[in-house]
Amino acid sequence: MNFLANFPKKLDLISWFVNENLNQEGLNCNAHIHTPYSFSAFTDIWQIFQIAKNEGVNVLGINDFYTTEGYEEFYAQAVKSQVFPLFNIEYIGLNAKDQKKGVRVNDPNNPGRTYLSGKGLAFPAKLDEPYTSKLKVVIEETMHQVDEMVAKTNGLLDNIEAGFHISIKEILEKYAKSQVRERHIAKALRIKAYHTYKKGSARFKFFQQLYGEKPVNAGFDDYAAMENEIRANLLKAGGSAFVEESPKAFLDVEEVKQMILNAGGIPTYPVLADDKNENYTDFEENKEKLLEKLKQRGIYSMEFIPGRNNLELLKEYAAFFWWNGMVVTFGTEHNTPELIPLNVTASGGAVLDDTLKDIGNKGACVVAAHQYLVAQGEEGYVDSDGVASTEKRNDFVILGQAVLAWYFNKFCKAYKE
Repeated sequence: MNFLANFPKKLDLISWFVNENLNQEGLNCNAHIHTPYSFSAFTDIWQIFQIAKNEGVNVLGINDFYTTEGYEEFYAQAVKSQVFPLFNIEYIGLNAKDQKKGVRVNDPNNPGRTYLSGKGLAFPAKLDEPYTSKLKVVIEETMHQVDEMVAKTNGLLDNIEAGFHISIKEILEKYAKSQVRERHIAKALRIKAYHTYKKGSARFKFFQQLYGEKPVNAGFDDYAAMENEIRANLLKAGGSAFVEESPKAFLDVEEVKQMILNAGGIPTYPVLADDKNENYTDFEENKEKLLEKLKQRGIYSMEFIPGRNNLELLKEYAAFFWWNGMVVTFGTEHNTPELIPLNVTASGGAVLDDTLKDIGNKGACVVAAHQYLVAQGEEGYVDSDGVASTEKRNDFVILGQAVLAWYFNKFCKAYKE
């Protein structure tokens, strides 16, 4: 049973919260991190909460690709650490019309390809047919692509007489859970190569040959940089071990949205926003039109990964969407090898100002309120048809604050006792 199902009823909970006069303004929220159940900078779930404790993060959202397998472990560690868990997921869909028009949405390199998150899914996780079967096909097609990339990589290793291979079996045993992605291949290859070639000169020669005589720029002591370089040279488009994804690996974006609703979540658009050169994709370059397009597609929630955005541009975009009725959350992703802080900052480590923190905290409270209401058997922020309670957003903020206050002051204390 969902732990939130045992919380007081809504009116009683809010009455308690108001009477206790509990201030929730000091929340430190990160609503989007990946865990080892997809690919992550973290070695395990326990490490995530150790870092959260050290950094004072008290609301965390698990946001793995295609899977909810990590929910139980994430919840268990969250309660032990007195961190409130948000149960999320992420998909990559395809909008055929955008693809045909050449419109880049929130993937800067692939027109039509669209990332979509689900926020505040039901816990324990649930997904009905036909969505379970459709998701199974997507995962199988993705794993088939990975199998082919591993085979191509081993062919390259044979060509340069490397003296070793990598395998899906070994990756699953040592570095992954049930899914293997490009970054797992890069990690396994780096570790195997380092074990085989221990001297710097031998390593340099190996990687130079593996890259087809392209330069080796990353330092061998910077594991994350090396894995990124391996991925860029071998596994991304144009790389010698690259395998193009099958069209079957992508559901239509509308299907993804319906899948999220079926799982009890809030369909959420991950905003790419400005890149390092302050450029935007075709879909996002005009914020007024972006707002209109998202509403037309039935999306009333969006998230930013501020670490890739200029602070001033982030403030402009996030504030605009919040004041125009969108739910806005922030996160760090952590789906690359770099173990960056859990505290959310903008590009270059720029600290979010009070306005941005307030927006992100209120957005996280809406998601918490949604989770609570669904667990209580009531309608959440979006109903089963995806219609959002935008006119009641502030009520959801207050309810979410009450849910978090009860969690920290009652539920976690009772758990420890």
